[in-house]
Amino acid sequence: MIGTSRDGDVVTIELQREDRRNALNTELCVLLRDAVDEAVNQGARVIVLTGSGSAFCAGADLSGDVYADGFLDTLLEMLRTIDSAPVPVIAAVNGPAIGAGTQLTLASDLRVVAPDAYFAVPAAKLGISVDNWTVKRLVALAGGGPARTVLLGAERLTADAALTAGLANKIGDLAAAQEWAQQIAALAPLSLRHLKLVLNDDGTRADATEDQHEALVAAWSSEDMDEARLARLEKRRPMFQGK
Repeated sequence: MIGTSRDGDVVTIELQREDRRNALNTELCVLLRDAVDEAVNQGARVIVLTGSGSAFCAGADLSGDVYADGFLDTLLEMLRTIDSAPVPVIAAVNGPAIGAGTQLTLASDLRVVAPDAYFAVPAAKLGISVDNWTVKRLVALAGGGPARTVLLGAERLTADAALTAGLANKIGDLAAAQEWAQQIAALAPLSLRHLKLVLNDDGTRADATEDQHEALVAAWSSEDMDEARLARLEKRRPMFQGK
């Protein structure tokens, strides 16, 4: 489910679960976390993340173990691994980045986005929510207005809109991302490590307040979440009750 390739100091990690549009389950989260650690341990100066097929990552696999105990912790651990890697990580967003797919791009340092790609976090359609880091990092990168549109409106952010907002750094394909990675790999690695540490010290890892934590837990254990799962199976719109 993971493919890796190396070109000089650049390691490309590809999600290879094309039949599920690269949706994340526990196994894939662990494999991705380990692939990032291995790339760092083998001396990569830049890591490129991308997806096989037409999607970057369709989010958490709702037909898999996403609702099982431990998945959320595994997902967040993987995202922290990317966020804290001592080398720049470029997300080559080759297609839709939905839910956990958007979170993957937020954990990356730079984003090269295909013209027809888009970002979306449809948590409110699924009766669940996302952690404080996701909300705050999206605000930090895209701005408060676009972040509210994505989160509260559950709407998509197109590649062009993401570029205007600052979430996308460039519009381009995987080759463009890898070319940029080669240019960055030639820069001073200690400088890049320091700059990444400072840039990511943006307050997004601050602990949630008691109210925020309770609200997140309530969403993930709600009847609304169960209703969203049932509605998905029955191919109908969910009827949320706020409980």
